[in-house]
Amino acid sequence: MAAQRGIGLIILVVLAGLVVGSLLGELLGSLLPAGNARELMTRGPMIGLMPPATVDLHFLAMTLGVSLKINLVGVVGVVLATLALRRL
Repeated sequence: MAAQRGIGLIILVVLAGLVVGSLLGELLGSLLPAGNARELMTRGPMIGLMPPATVDLHFLAMTLGVSLKINLVGVVGVVLATLALRRL
């Protein structure tokens, strides 16, 4: 399967599922009242560059940072995206 579709497409689909799922989890968590259900939807680890990397070239300074908060719905999004990719 990986040879036919390409590893780039697989990584793109998994990342898209993670991002969309995490956004949906945050949205659903904001709609729920405070409590265990809200904590379950919104709690999760943050992965990425902490703190952001800074490159200073004296004439140009750049700060590069990427972080993603993974939650339960984000993991469900990855599973659904993977299943959708397998069916295509």
